[in-house]
Parts: sequence; structure tokens; C-alpha cells
Amino acid sequence: MSPSLIVGAFWAIAATIVALLPMRMQFPPGIFLLISAPLLIIWIGATHGWVWAALGLAAFLSMFRRPLWYLARKAVGRA
Repeated sequence: MSPSLIVGAFWAIAATIVALLPMRMQFPPGIFLLISAPLLIIWIGATHGWVWAALGLAAFLSMFRRPLWYLARKAVGRA
């Protein structure tokens, strides 16, 4: 198994554990997961191809849809 998939599996486990935390404790690890996810998706895509990167991107967007929606609205000025 490749290192990128192993790190991706640990990322998914960490995201699940963070989701189980109370909301006030989710922010610091959640920001780290939010920032590290695109780098991990690019690494997986470079190692295994664009199909796996697209599936990883779909999973990432599904998991972080509300924070990404909030950040997009804040960037546009409609927070």
C-alpha cells in the first residue's frame, strides 16, 4: 500500500474523531484538516491518478460542505 493512501486513511480517521468532539473543540483540529486535505488529495492524485483525486475531492467537499460554504460566503462579504 502506498504512503499517500495510508496518510489518507489516517486523515479520514482523524476527521471522524474530530467530528465526535463538542463543537467548540472542533475548530483547531478542523482547520488543520481543512488545510491539509487539498495537499493530500493532490498527493493521492499524483500517485494514483485523477480518478482517485476526484473521488477524494468529492469526499472532502461532502465532509466539509458547511465550513466551505461559510468561508465562501465570508469571502464574498455575505457572512
